[in-house]
Amino acid sequence: MDHAVGPAATVLKHVQEIIDTGGLKPGDRLPTERDLAAATGVGRAAVRAALQDLEARGIVLRHVGRGTFVAPDNTTRPSGAAHQASPAEIMASRLVLEPELMPLAVASATGADLAEMERCLRGGEQAAGSEEFERWDTALHHSFALATHNEVLISVSSLLIDARRQPVWGGLKRRSFTPERHRCYCTEHEQIVTAVRERDPQAARDAMRTHLHHVRRVLLGDHL
Repeated sequence: MDHAVGPAATVLKHVQEIIDTGGLKPGDRLPTERDLAAATGVGRAAVRAALQDLEARGIVLRHVGRGTFVAPDNTTRPSGAAHQASPAEIMASRLVLEPELMPLAVASATGADLAEMERCLRGGEQAAGSEEFERWDTALHHSFALATHNEVLISVSSLLIDARRQPVWGGLKRRSFTPERHRCYCTEHEQIVTAVRERDPQAARDAMRTHLHHVRRVLLGDHL
């Protein structure tokens, strides 16, 4: 937690204490920026800087209009079935779930949900490497589940995020990551977000399915 200095470091230490001693679980909401500023005696700018640092390291997830949450992999490693799932099982599950939740996301997405999708989209475009892109990729895909406002779908999405935290998945993503694929994934993400923005459920479903089939081919080959 020593990446920042000065007031931001104070916030970082306070947030870590909240997570460690407050019994917060992955997915639990952190105090608001206003509350963190009041608790630490620093300005809102320092709070935002600290939260940006935590988000960049995958410790928290920030969602416009919703707040800041403990990231799925912050306090524990994936456990149970999620930890044991193979990359093929992860991709099969994503192909079942993610295209089919898109029509509900299209119907239910608020302005704040769309803003969060845009934020994750731009973050992924600007990512400097595989690990940074994977964090933004994960946040973007989860933003589609959040936009459904369906707690069951959001929980299943969180379980898939847990499964993606295992080393074998990360290794596949790192080895397959190239500048060309980065650009291609970003283009596909843009198509999905555009379909949601235009309130086109079929286009959103098709764009998500096309994207995930591409990811599966890259990671697992054409034999599946």
